[in-house]
Amino acid sequence: MKPLVKFLFCCWSWTWISGIVFAQDDLPIDLDELELPEQRLPLCFGFSDISDFRALAVCDALNLKENVKARELSEQWVRAEPDSPAAQFALAEVLLTVEGNMPRALFHLNRAEELTPFTTMEQAFESGNVQWHYLTVSQLSYVHQLMGDQLKSLEYLDKLEAIYGQDVESFRGWPLIKLKQYGAARTSANRVLQTSEDERARARAWNTLCAAELASLAPIESTSACDRAISEDEDIASRSNDFDTVYLTNASEVALSLLQMDVAEDYLDRATRYLNPDSVADPWIYKLYLTLNQGRFDDARDALDRMMVWRGQQEPLVSVMNRAEHFLVSASFLMIAGYAEDAVRLAQTALNQPDRNGSYSADDAQKDAFAALLNMASLRAELEIQKELRATMNWSEAMRHRLQTTKLGLQAWRSERRAASLFASFDVLQNRLRPYAPLDVHIPEWVEPDLVHLIGTGVMSEVLEQARANGAFQLNEGYFYAYLTEINAVDGDFSEVISSGRDALNLLPAAEVLLRARVAANMGKAMWVIGDNVQALEFYQQAYTQDPSIIRRLGLALPITFASDNSAVAAEAIEYLQNSPRFFTSGFDGANGFVLEVRSNPALSACLRSPTGTALSCYNLSDVENAGSVALAKDLVDGFHNNTFGLGYDISKAQRSILLGSSVYLNSQSTANPLRSRDAFLAR
Repeated sequence: MKPLVKFLFCCWSWTWISGIVFAQDDLPIDLDELELPEQRLPLCFGFSDISDFRALAVCDALNLKENVKARELSEQWVRAEPDSPAAQFALAEVLLTVEGNMPRALFHLNRAEELTPFTTMEQAFESGNVQWHYLTVSQLSYVHQLMGDQLKSLEYLDKLEAIYGQDVESFRGWPLIKLKQYGAARTSANRVLQTSEDERARARAWNTLCAAELASLAPIESTSACDRAISEDEDIASRSNDFDTVYLTNASEVALSLLQMDVAEDYLDRATRYLNPDSVADPWIYKLYLTLNQGRFDDARDALDRMMVWRGQQEPLVSVMNRAEHFLVSASFLMIAGYAEDAVRLAQTALNQPDRNGSYSADDAQKDAFAALLNMASLRAELEIQKELRATMNWSEAMRHRLQTTKLGLQAWRSERRAASLFASFDVLQNRLRPYAPLDVHIPEWVEPDLVHLIGTGVMSEVLEQARANGAFQLNEGYFYAYLTEINAVDGDFSEVISSGRDALNLLPAAEVLLRARVAANMGKAMWVIGDNVQALEFYQQAYTQDPSIIRRLGLALPITFASDNSAVAAEAIEYLQNSPRFFTSGFDGANGFVLEVRSNPALSACLRSPTGTALSCYNLSDVENAGSVALAKDLVDGFHNNTFGLGYDISKAQRSILLGSSVYLNSQSTANPLRSRDAFLAR
């Protein structure tokens, strides 16, 4: 998930400010002439005049990062004085900032509000609870914004202004953007720019204008508002801004929406240089999406590792705001890498858990739609993996396995229907088709053609033409033809697949490697059906070399001819491979197909080669002692499938568990076979 604009509303922070004077030992100091720094009292919940010793104790614990102590002190305070608004606010603040537990924090904030039912500042002062009332109202607006209730957030902003005369105009823009009231948001932002000299308020206003300008289906003509979202002097290239990851990732998304991939990556690289645990924007998430789109799998694998380091350093409140992003980008990578079962779990978790994305321009419905779509695609990929495992089973095992995998098909269908319902709106679909739609959850461009299978070719054709007329493909019509190729492929109109596919490959940016691979795979099948075998093999080879997983994910099969050294184990392996759903040998001249070579000397191996003999994927089976030919052949075929139609990365079970957010350390950290074994599945 990669929505454009990210925004942090307001968060109280407390800092002990002190001054230190250093002098050289050999120089005398005249204390009478020494200018002492201004003495400042420590802040507690943002105030310097809070005197309640219980509040000060909680603040001291928070300042010293003694989080358990802060929780215990605030809970004891609430138990001792349940009718104290200060106690209720203190516990809410600990729950929110230390644990990221927004629902419980909201409960105690609501209780604090009930205990301070003031309608005027005079009432608040007379009660002696003015600070706690002000803090409660401010934080209620923030929490409601994060939890998605923007109308409530605006209500509390109005209350803050009415009672305390607080200038909150710069905070209104973001809830209005979330409500898709772009005109009102633009008016509010312009009012701030006309009346305020506060740098942070003006930055929020530019941020709002940036989002409002990007709401159009067509690409924006100027990025000036986005450039000024942080820097009033418009010095977007200044390295002094490298500490602000929200600023840099937003700038990256603006560049990406304009299809400036290199510029987008440069901003991300700048954002990754400084770890920022308080930032809602984890730049490694977006780096992983970008490198995966471009088929830079080693870079994507590195980004996955670094993303986990960043995630482990995040503050709890930030973690609950961007956890779905971590789940979905991890699922995308694991599906490509061949770990479809884990991708299913991650996508399902993102779908089931509410995400606190009030600091993102996208909403929960968009996140859920992508999660359902990715869950469906991962389930389909897992089903194809199980079909490959079935190739090495005997008749009785295969029948039992077929019954068990029926459940996977049903789960995929249910996810498909759920995703279809979430994408049912005509406007939502139109916005979805714009490449890198900046205010929406970013569904990778190589996944989006699955929408054709969800919605149907008739509806998608109409939506596609309307989106084109509205300017969605103004920057590059290759994306239009990529969708059209998928529509033609689903309809079985193979001559049109070839025509639209050629246009897509001619126009799409070279960086769209995985999307180009999908187009090429559909063209390979179409060429084979119409009888142009030579061209078919060229497109199949192009698709496979760009994305080894695409053949499996689309449920395709490659035409092959077998070659072996005539050993018993090679013959056994070839018999299993003939049952594989990834290959077929009938109906063509074997000389025109790929070559699948199985040999037992010098090592037991299987190798897929192009018609010209170029090795595309080779797998050697190690440790073959004390095993019969049947067992060896099965292990070889299973390993060959995993190696050929995945990325070949051995990702430990422990790391895959961590990706899901589990702290459980599994005993078996890695396996020779990254997918579930045939025997393990049948044993369930």
